[in-house]
Amino acid sequence: MLNPVSCAAFYNVTGFFCSWQSQVRGNRGKILSLCVVGLSAAGRLRRREHSRECLTYWCKRTMSVEIELKFIVSPAAIASLPERIAAWPNQHSAPQKLTNIYYETADNFLRNHDMGLRIRGFDDSYEMTIKTAGSVVGGLHQRPEYNVAIAKPALALKKFPADIWPEGCKLAPLQKALQPLFRTDFVREKWVVTYGASEIEIGLDQGEVRAGELAEPLCELELELKSGETADLLALATALAEQGGLRQGSLSKAARGYHLAQGNAERELRPLSVLKPAPKSTVEQGMVAAFELALSHWQYHEELWLRGDKQARRAVMEAIGLIRQALVIFGGLVPRKASTDLRARLTALEPLLVDKTTQPQELCYGTEYLQCKLALTSWLITGAWRPFIDAKSQAKLDGSFKRFSDIMLGRSASELKEAFTRTLNEDEYQEQLPRLTRQVLAFILLSGAYPDSETGPYIDSWRELQSAIAERRQGWYEASRKQALSHAPFWLNGAVR
Repeated sequence: MLNPVSCAAFYNVTGFFCSWQSQVRGNRGKILSLCVVGLSAAGRLRRREHSRECLTYWCKRTMSVEIELKFIVSPAAIASLPERIAAWPNQHSAPQKLTNIYYETADNFLRNHDMGLRIRGFDDSYEMTIKTAGSVVGGLHQRPEYNVAIAKPALALKKFPADIWPEGCKLAPLQKALQPLFRTDFVREKWVVTYGASEIEIGLDQGEVRAGELAEPLCELELELKSGETADLLALATALAEQGGLRQGSLSKAARGYHLAQGNAERELRPLSVLKPAPKSTVEQGMVAAFELALSHWQYHEELWLRGDKQARRAVMEAIGLIRQALVIFGGLVPRKASTDLRARLTALEPLLVDKTTQPQELCYGTEYLQCKLALTSWLITGAWRPFIDAKSQAKLDGSFKRFSDIMLGRSASELKEAFTRTLNEDEYQEQLPRLTRQVLAFILLSGAYPDSETGPYIDSWRELQSAIAERRQGWYEASRKQALSHAPFWLNGAVR
């Protein structure tokens, strides 16, 4: 008999994780194919067998689904957490010390093959884990994970299945070359809470991640659905958020460790990149990808803002603008009443971000801020728009995202041509800035089916005009306006009318 081995695939949406695990307990098994198609309105995973699109493993037992939400906890909020959790029936487990040691070679062999290796220690038990290269299918991030129980904290690569390694890989030299890269040491305290019809495990991790002389504190809260409904998990998270002190985190323990191991260089601002949906995406898949892009941009720059980069605040505002524009773009198919709560929360949050005196530590750990992000996360994960969609709209959502994008690109270009077809005075340019900003965001969401070499010059020319107006560089207005209008449309049937 082999040691238990787990295979897992992960889907991460701003701290929301789904993992699909199988236990392999023998040398023989059968091929089990499982494709996660989506989430029902009630939050249940919908499944179907599908040989081409599915994640296939050699398995003997059935797969289970793990769904988690992860938060960063402010130091001031730690003391009140047990009292908050005590509001619901729960079973408490005593704190347990955990250590994770991550390994790599001097030439980054594992990272170059999109693999990660660690040993986890808890009490007197140890587990060796390797994550291998995965894939993305319709927004589902799939990454196999293999876990093997070991007697002592020493690498034993031969215990993993032989077929997970890159072709030509020799395990003995690899194991000799692997060295500890960084480690995480923390104490985990757990509660299993009964909430609604569900059992939800709450874990509080406190400790540090360390690479050599560099270290960062860890203070994380994890909610894992053990049984029941996804909606209950999200509702419990929203209830915990009511007293503040929590925020959804974008950096995992491992991500922090790798960054420290590389010298802890200052993270740089990232320009908002053109959405690149999967080939042959439906309109609905493109819509979900648009919101995921906005959330990713929001999460990354929130982290930078909290770490002291004041310019990152504008990027957070840009992400919220992208969410707004996505709601407009798909508004002809998804009724406004499907996003009433989300839009109300965005409206309440926007003035706080515009205020330059707002302190990120106060805002990002605040109740309204987190509940706004949870509302969007819930909207995406549960497919909250679906109960509002009639058959006609659903047929359109099932249509080609590229064809939809071509139509919408034409409308955006037409609107800008109408707005900037003539010379404007200073006041008129400023009046048109919000419109220009919205349409630039539309180009970012809709242009991904075309090469960057075609979309880049077109979008950049409008961005340059946007920047000139925002910075009131009046001497640049006319040249930038004419330059933007001079670019030919790049999309199919792109003649601007």
